[in-house]
Amino acid sequence: MGTSILVVDDDVELCQLVREYLASEPWEIECVHEGVAGLDRALQGDHQLVILDIMLPGMSGLDVLRHLREKRRTPVLMLTARGEDVDRIVGLEMGADDYLPKPFNPRELVARLRAILRRAEGPSVADLEARPIEVGDLRLDPRSRELKLSEAVVPLTAVEFDMVRALMLSAGRVVGREELSRAALGRPWSPYDRAVDMHVSNLRRKLKSGPRQPERIKTVRSSGYLLAPVERSK
Repeated sequence: MGTSILVVDDDVELCQLVREYLASEPWEIECVHEGVAGLDRALQGDHQLVILDIMLPGMSGLDVLRHLREKRRTPVLMLTARGEDVDRIVGLEMGADDYLPKPFNPRELVARLRAILRRAEGPSVADLEARPIEVGDLRLDPRSRELKLSEAVVPLTAVEFDMVRALMLSAGRVVGREELSRAALGRPWSPYDRAVDMHVSNLRRKLKSGPRQPERIKTVRSSGYLLAPVERSK
């Protein structure tokens, strides 16, 4: 079965352009032009990836994403208006894998989609040969792509898994945003890109096991992030 991508955007002309951009790729493209219908199709689980515009009739793209994340973890690439930083931040907070501002370069779109699909396809050969990584009370299994906090499974998106893996492999050492962006997003980092910071923020929230517990992922100003081990409670 081939890779199926759902495009939810009310701009019919843009959808046609996306079809043309992706014509050389082995992907099946389905376009829906309204929010509620887009959500219905995304929830059916027939697609490996969703390209989702924020401005939609019937239901906003952010609402579509919120409802989708309640039931499915299908990778989502958000399309945002250039300069709308708030929409990008909110989308990433709600579980989008990445974003792309309009208008976009066709090559950039293909590169983003390839990176997202690679992460979503499951463990690579290297991952299958890798041993579980343990840092304090965290245990990450590359084979199952599962992270446990003590004995509780932490639900992660594909991006979050790759990001926490990079941090755990370098526990106690500062990992720069450039390194995290390449490891988790498959692309270089730019100073105006908030994707890495928002994914780290989501990880912090998911890894906090108690109100008094210090942050596991510490910000090192002008450098990056550092994962500080928290020992298992006895």
